[in-house]
Amino acid sequence: MDFPLFHLDFMGNRMLVALIAIIHVIINHALAVGFIPLVTFLEFRGYQKKQRNAEKGEAWDEVARKLLFFAFIITTTIGALTGVGIWFATSLANPASIGSLIRVFYFAWFSEWIVFVLEVIFIMIYYLTWKKSKQSARNKKRHIIFGFWLSVFSFLTMAIIVGILGFMMDPGSWEAQKTLASGFFNPLYFPQLIFRTPVAMMMAGCVALLYTAFMLKKGNPWRPEILKHISFWILLWMPIAAVGAYTYYWYIPRAMIGNLPVALATQQFQSWYDSLLIVMIVSVAVGFFISILGTLAPKRLPKYLLIIPVLVSFMFLGTFERLREFIRKPYVIGEYMYANGILVEEYPLYQQSGLLKHTPYSSISAITEENKLEAGEAVFNIACTRCHTTHGINSVVVNFEKMYGNQDTLSTDAMKAYMKNMHNVRYYMPPFPGNDAELDALAAYIAEQQKRPQQLEGAQIKGVDVKELDY
Repeated sequence: MDFPLFHLDFMGNRMLVALIAIIHVIINHALAVGFIPLVTFLEFRGYQKKQRNAEKGEAWDEVARKLLFFAFIITTTIGALTGVGIWFATSLANPASIGSLIRVFYFAWFSEWIVFVLEVIFIMIYYLTWKKSKQSARNKKRHIIFGFWLSVFSFLTMAIIVGILGFMMDPGSWEAQKTLASGFFNPLYFPQLIFRTPVAMMMAGCVALLYTAFMLKKGNPWRPEILKHISFWILLWMPIAAVGAYTYYWYIPRAMIGNLPVALATQQFQSWYDSLLIVMIVSVAVGFFISILGTLAPKRLPKYLLIIPVLVSFMFLGTFERLREFIRKPYVIGEYMYANGILVEEYPLYQQSGLLKHTPYSSISAITEENKLEAGEAVFNIACTRCHTTHGINSVVVNFEKMYGNQDTLSTDAMKAYMKNMHNVRYYMPPFPGNDAELDALAAYIAEQQKRPQQLEGAQIKGVDVKELDY
């Protein structure tokens, strides 16, 4: 309502955000939050072993250094770029929601950026001083301590963001208190943190196990013991992750649990929900047995088999992020703002007097027969494009054709009847935010899109018509 709206009609705005966010979260969890503690642990073990066997300790230390180099390159390039990319993508896709979150969590996000910048500086120092740390036992001890504090800072970046993510699902007492603390320490904060932390550790182990298995040749005398330690690291965190998942599940509001089948399998395959759950459980079990094999018999661990735990862990986290984003619908911020970026408290006003009257970015205020299609496009842009496209991913035309049959022309009356009550049928859909005239115009626009398909251009291409609001 208060911003000109960016729109990608071929893929949808939410897909843009999802692609960037999932890549960033996987890198953050697998190569920062979980990886740095693992590297520090391996460096510490190398330091211990060097007291008894210098050659063995040096081999462990070198493995830890090479693992850090791998993480250092990925996190400071793709990780950093996607982190900034999330800001750009969310600001374009739903500026109202990101604006609200900034107002509530300004200090938290400011703190997170400071911690993030320090984390990048620290990881550079940690890697670049590695060789110097080998000059003496005192230097190595300091270096290991530095690795510990880098691990803390990596964890803090996630711990701060988790408060905001939990708030978007369940603001808790924030609606009444309107304080940073009540919003940040929401009902889902600690359950989600308890879940994400061991998952990050487990993912880091899967990546490190695969990388180490390919890095060290099979004849390397230290290879089996190093693989055994990394496998045990995975095995150690798996049951903790399972407890965390169970805890987190029971703190999710019950209304959101009902969205899980569609969130996991989409509308088209929601009947496969139970089957997909079994596939996920079996996949996790395979990773569990591989970590057991690596712990008990590391010499028999086929290195190509280790691709499976990495893929499973990535799939698991990616699926979790999709579920978390979807089940909070129809809200983008629970009970406060709908997924279309319109505040819950503003709905009565718009449903009575209309959306178009209250947006400066549409030249139309009153709907006539002559401007009905143009008005319908403007309403679609405001009310629907945060999740839908005309003919791309999650196409509104295709969705209606699936409901009513694509052999016939879509009925505007049928679409109006559905959209008026869609939130009662599909609980993840917000109520229609406009008045009856805008509903009629929207139905006419969708019917026209079926007859004469035309890609909807966002404000970044089409520009905007600005009008002065008359109150």
